[in-house]
Amino acid sequence: MDHSLMGHGTHSAGLSGVLPPVLALLAYLHLVRRARRRNPVVGWSRWRTAGFATGLALVAVALLPPLASFAHADFRGHMVQHMLIGMYAPLALVLGAPVTLLLRTLPAAGARRLSAVVHSRPGRLLTHPATALLLSTGSLVVLYFTPLYNAVTALPAGHWLLHAHFLLSGCLFAHVIAGPDPAPARPGVRARLVYLGCAIAAHAVVAQLMYGGFWVDVHAPVSEVRSGAEIMYYGGDIAELLLAAALVSTWRPERRSRPVAGRAVRA
Repeated sequence: MDHSLMGHGTHSAGLSGVLPPVLALLAYLHLVRRARRRNPVVGWSRWRTAGFATGLALVAVALLPPLASFAHADFRGHMVQHMLIGMYAPLALVLGAPVTLLLRTLPAAGARRLSAVVHSRPGRLLTHPATALLLSTGSLVVLYFTPLYNAVTALPAGHWLLHAHFLLSGCLFAHVIAGPDPAPARPGVRARLVYLGCAIAAHAVVAQLMYGGFWVDVHAPVSEVRSGAEIMYYGGDIAELLLAAALVSTWRPERRSRPVAGRAVRA
């Protein structure tokens, strides 16, 4: 085996894995600079910037060797990638409030168009908790209990398709549950806790079925599949607890109207 070709392949994979997060971070920092220049009083939260940068760092770790190489050869590595790209990185990215940053920095016409997309019927349908739950958690059943996983990973670009799905669906669910960006279809805190509870239960059931070998269709040794199920079970619990903490941290008690002169004053 030609080791020079192996080194070249690893180098190319490393560049392709690190380039998108770096470009996304540079674009985000450029928008932060514009937001602070446009409104120095309001500025932009350093915590949001740190959150977005942390999410991109987690994506880079998942896409770079040695984890990327391990994930291509071992189902346990794939599951670690799944946790990082699909659950941990999305929460950090969403807490960076990229849509709000765009609304503050785009020209007035562009901001109106973006706001119209967010409030449109397709936008409201996409950001409904049921849609987000189906895409992020329901897709796991189709992926691991049908031949889909084996078919996709056999394609040259299959792993990248899975990464894109995990990242986008994870960001959508984190945005709906605890995101600071505007979401017209986002329900109240109690309803979001119910949807989060459904996601926790679904993750647990999928992991337990996978561990027991029931209906799972993954071409990998049994020991790898069981270890991957354990990573999903415990890693998913931690990620969902962090998501619940983010949800609670944004909760504010609703003000009740006080009767004044026989009438209620609207808050």
